Amino acid sequence: MSNADYRDPAVVARLAQAIARTVTRPWTVMEICGGQTHAILSAGLDRLLPEGLTLVHGPGCPVCVTPTGVIDQAIALAGRAEVVLCSFGDMLRVPGSGGDLLSARAAGGDVRAVYSPLDALALARREPQRQVVFLAVGFETTAPAAAAAVSQAAALGLDNFSLLTAQVRVPPAIAALLDAPDCAIDGFLAAGHVCTVMGLAEYEPLVARYRVPMVATGFEPADILHGLLRCVRQLEAGEARLENAYARMTQASGNPAARRLLETVFEPVDQLWRGLGRLPSGGLRLRPQYAAWDAATRFGLPEPADDLDGACQAGSVLRGRLRPDQCPEFAVRCTPQRPLGAPMVSAEGACAAYYRYRQHTA
Repeated sequence: MSNADYRDPAVVARLAQAIARTVTRPWTVMEICGGQTHAILSAGLDRLLPEGLTLVHGPGCPVCVTPTGVIDQAIALAGRAEVVLCSFGDMLRVPGSGGDLLSARAAGGDVRAVYSPLDALALARREPQRQVVFLAVGFETTAPAAAAAVSQAAALGLDNFSLLTAQVRVPPAIAALLDAPDCAIDGFLAAGHVCTVMGLAEYEPLVARYRVPMVATGFEPADILHGLLRCVRQLEAGEARLENAYARMTQASGNPAARRLLETVFEPVDQLWRGLGRLPSGGLRLRPQYAAWDAATRFGLPEPADDLDGACQAGSVLRGRLRPDQCPEFAVRCTPQRPLGAPMVSAEGACAAYYRYRQHTA
């Protein structure tokens, strides 16, 4: 297919028909990426699927999986007079245990939204009298930029820049989902942008261990149906392979330069995820040679506490066990204007997607 084909309604229709012809029994496939979730709902792709083929939404929203305790750490830093707390804009509304970063700003904290950790680094160079902390969240797609910022800070000898790190890794989350005793996921659409950075090798052991198909998949409507078709063909044939349905962007080796930078600056660490608990090797931390740029170390922050989301059922939503519009608080007490939890805040959150595209059916 050409690039134009991925948005062509006729191509989408042909792929949907091919899926319908292929499926002979019930299957449940999870798309990991929140961007894919929004694409599915905005284009109504789930409504094109044959009865019995179910798409469930995984923990693929970086804002959504950032634990409450990390938000509390960021709020505490924002309350310090010498600190400028920077992060992506949608992080500012994620609830902690006692407020959010917008509330911290309203209370007098210097909290700023930036587009990149490199923007925060530039701010630290302009304002050497302030301690600039970047709240670094996200998957392997955002981690290279955070690594680049730390690498540059080290090269420049900047001692007023640091990262509050909550970077997470996708493969351990997939393993945690598949290890659950009640797991009902038959196959995965792997996030194409993560695979573009990291390549495909990390997924091979998961396919071999759990015997589930995984297909690297893009974000246009035809991309998603193309990946889904390849996944269900494997399921129907009783096969389990790793396939690349996003070859125009993703190579088997990923982006070698980005991977080298990540491996130089970060190392895997057990990481707390919202809704999934502490996952072995589920996150990234700065290597010892870069510890001077670790905000948690610099400011003596305690370990983030486990999540207490109250009425929010983010854990069930992120594990694909609960569709957002099945939550009793959805569009009632929980709205984008007054969110109870992170999945209603983020532009990639499943609850926000359902509110935007399916609120009238709830």
